[in-house]
Amino acid sequence: MSFDSFFAKFERIFMGPMTKLAQQRHLLAVRDGMISTIPLTIVGSVFLIIAFLPVPQAWNESIAFFKFLKTHALTIMIPFRVTMGLVAIYATYTIGYSLAKSYELDGKSGGSLALMAFFMTTLPQAAYSVMNAMKSVTLADGSDVMVLTADQLTALGLVIPMDRLGGAGLFVGIFTAIVAVEILRFFEKNNLVIRMPDGVPDSVARSFSALFPAFAVMIVMFGFLVIARIWPILDLHTIFSAVFSPLKKVVDTPVGAVLIVLFITMLWAAGIHGVSIIGTIVRPVWLDMLDQNAQAHAEMLQFGTTNITSYITPEPFFQWFIWIGGSGGTIGLVLWLLVARSRYLKELGKVTFLPSIFNINEPLIFGLPIMLNPFFFVPFILGPVIVTIFTYVVMSLGWVNAPFALAPWTLPGPIGAYIATGDWRAIILNIVNIIILAVIYYPFMRAYDTKMLKEEQGEAVA
Repeated sequence: MSFDSFFAKFERIFMGPMTKLAQQRHLLAVRDGMISTIPLTIVGSVFLIIAFLPVPQAWNESIAFFKFLKTHALTIMIPFRVTMGLVAIYATYTIGYSLAKSYELDGKSGGSLALMAFFMTTLPQAAYSVMNAMKSVTLADGSDVMVLTADQLTALGLVIPMDRLGGAGLFVGIFTAIVAVEILRFFEKNNLVIRMPDGVPDSVARSFSALFPAFAVMIVMFGFLVIARIWPILDLHTIFSAVFSPLKKVVDTPVGAVLIVLFITMLWAAGIHGVSIIGTIVRPVWLDMLDQNAQAHAEMLQFGTTNITSYITPEPFFQWFIWIGGSGGTIGLVLWLLVARSRYLKELGKVTFLPSIFNINEPLIFGLPIMLNPFFFVPFILGPVIVTIFTYVVMSLGWVNAPFALAPWTLPGPIGAYIATGDWRAIILNIVNIIILAVIYYPFMRAYDTKMLKEEQGEAVA
């Protein structure tokens, strides 16, 4: 089978469904909503790193600056708690907003209804059982007071449990955002809304048009709440945790990581933005894993906890150790372009080197090109697979810390790797992976360079 016929068959069987999936309205809303949380998670990660700088323990005891950081770590962690710790809230609103806008509905109404629906899922116990559990305590002055525990305050809706507002609540947030906006769309589509006269300001008109949908969303979510009170096993967070916990375990295996890399690189090789499709599906899982790693890292450094299991493959695993220079790990290819014999390839190397340092490789993918190019199909897929397996083994053996922080993706690889893991050994791993990628790309690049050189020499003779 020729390369062209292989790609024709691949496009017919695989690309059609993937293209439709990439254009699916709800997945696009999830993608846009999750991407909008990236600045917040980066900011939170920065404060987590500042609170627990990766320096020798002796520095924390002897140097005033580091001693100050250690003493005030809980205060410094507050920005982390209100960003990463509340990421489900931000994602729920932005997903609801994006989905509503895609239907040409009011985005603010969609986001607000999504938030209301989500908050209705966060109260885990029945109020009457809490009231029965209240205890009377006699104070020193002889007066009696009723005492509520933190769990009881939570159940009464006076305190919202933080564990459902971070990464663990993302899937419920996605679900409630979709439910809320679809209800809003149903009412708008069937004209079951209050229409105000033309002279009424738009902001007021939007508020009244969302009134009936808001009642409907509340009734639906209250129904879920009542069901969860009667049968706690049917609590939405419990259900989604049971469904997606196995998915996290699969994603955090070598096989799961390799499959993600294969799908992304094969899509890119065919000219489709693989990360935008696969990332849309997997990113909520990645963010949940990263959130748990960050919490575990903070506990380990603050309380000396050692029996905490970290996930190896949240998104920074791929960003800083696999996609070095961009999808396909093309930094290894760019290095060879700089010393190519072909004039075109050498000039392309000069143009693409700087963007590749900052993990931007679209000029290379479309300028070489890599997509639909039989010379680079194999290394573009094989290289990332090899370094995925190698990196997973290194981290599973504890030679390099698993990622716990989200660094800006445009940072140079070694810097981003260090920030994401807080481990200087990650810099070495990043550089070793670049060498591995360069070795894998070399024979294919050499063959393509020879081909291009012959074509240039033939044109010169002609």
